[in-house]
Amino acid sequence: MILFPAIDLKDGQCVRLKLGDMEQATVYNPDPGAQARAFEEQGFEWLHVVDLNGAFAGETVNGAAVDAILKSTKNPVQLGGGIRTLEHIENWLSRGLARVILGTVAVRDPALVIEACRKFPGKVAVGIDAKGGKVAVEGWAEASELGVIELAKKFEGAGVSAIIYTDIDRDGILTGINWDSTLELADAVSIPVIASGGLASMDDIRRMIAPDAAKLEGAISGRALYDGRIDPQEALALIRATRKA
Repeated sequence: MILFPAIDLKDGQCVRLKLGDMEQATVYNPDPGAQARAFEEQGFEWLHVVDLNGAFAGETVNGAAVDAILKSTKNPVQLGGGIRTLEHIENWLSRGLARVILGTVAVRDPALVIEACRKFPGKVAVGIDAKGGKVAVEGWAEASELGVIELAKKFEGAGVSAIIYTDIDRDGILTGINWDSTLELADAVSIPVIASGGLASMDDIRRMIAPDAAKLEGAISGRALYDGRIDPQEALALIRATRKA
């Protein structure tokens, strides 16, 4: 079980959005590299990074900020946002990413995801972002007709390392993770699932380590960490105790 701290990048800065709205961005740190170091020093073991501008543009926009993060931490980093081609994937992995997260392209071109998994085993995750139960694409700006489980099942057996499942209706507003939908997805596929969107308090951490959530790879926390609603030491101690149990 892993707690992934999140760095969302907008215009080179570390921000958090409310409900995926680029106009509702709060800047938490103008130096993403320093934020990455801080998370490592707090004891986190992974880092979740999203190029928000890139998600809308369909190509990397905050590349310099991501490079600064990679230089600033020894922790493995996963990156999503604007990664749409095999060339994008190969470029980022060569720059030191532990894995890429494919979102829009997973809807638009599932065959590319399957090919990426074949070429880069263990290095490809799929991001499934849902609004009203349907998958959203293009930086959450467009809705598709695909259901979450319907999309996830397309990648069974392909070698996807994880599915990051975000409930957009909860993201950034601290209402708690949508555990019912997350666990329903985890039950439906054999691919490890990471919960995202709305993690609000230590109650979510305790829910995350409950026995029925053991099938999850972990959860992502953004605003709750930045606002001090979750104490990193307390949260990580709870998770470590569960691992030893």
